Amino acid sequence: MNWSLVRAIVILPGTVLVYVPALILWAADGTELTAVSVGVREPRMWLAVLLGFAGFGLAISTVRLLMIVGEGTPAPWNPPRKLVVRGPYRHVRNPMITSVLVMLSAEAMATELWPLVAWLVFFFVANCVYFPLVEEKGLERRFGDAYRTYKANVPRWLPRVTPWQQP
Repeated sequence: MNWSLVRAIVILPGTVLVYVPALILWAADGTELTAVSVGVREPRMWLAVLLGFAGFGLAISTVRLLMIVGEGTPAPWNPPRKLVVRGPYRHVRNPMITSVLVMLSAEAMATELWPLVAWLVFFFVANCVYFPLVEEKGLERRFGDAYRTYKANVPRWLPRVTPWQQP
C-alpha cells in the first residue's frame, strides 16, 4: 500500500470534500440552512450525481497519472519527479484541483446550502492565489523550460477543447 498516497487523499481532498463540508453542516444544523428537501426525482440531484462521478473519475485519472508517469503523488510532500503532460493534463494544468472543484460543486448543488457554495468560492479563490505564487514557481524550478512551454500552452483552470500536443 502506498501510504504517502493514502495520506495525500485523506488529508488534501478529504479536508476539502469531507471534513470542511461536514463542519459546515454541523454548524448549520437546526437552522434554515439545513431545511433542504433533497429528492432523488429532482433533476438537480441527478446532475449533482453526474458531476460528482465526473469529478471523481477525473481525480482517479489524475492521481493515476501522477503516480505512474510522474512517479509521485498529488501531495507536496511527495510531488511527481517527472512532468506529466498526458491525459487530462493535455487539456488543463490543474486537473486534480479541477476535479475537487467539480465534486465540491456537486455537493453544493445537491444540498443547495449557501455555506457550501461560499466554501467552494473560497477554495477556488485560495487556489487562484496559491497556484501562481507558490505551486507554479516550484514547478518552473523543478522542470524548467519544459514546464514554461507547457504553461504557455495549457490553461490553468478552464480546459482546452483540443488536447495540447507537445513540440
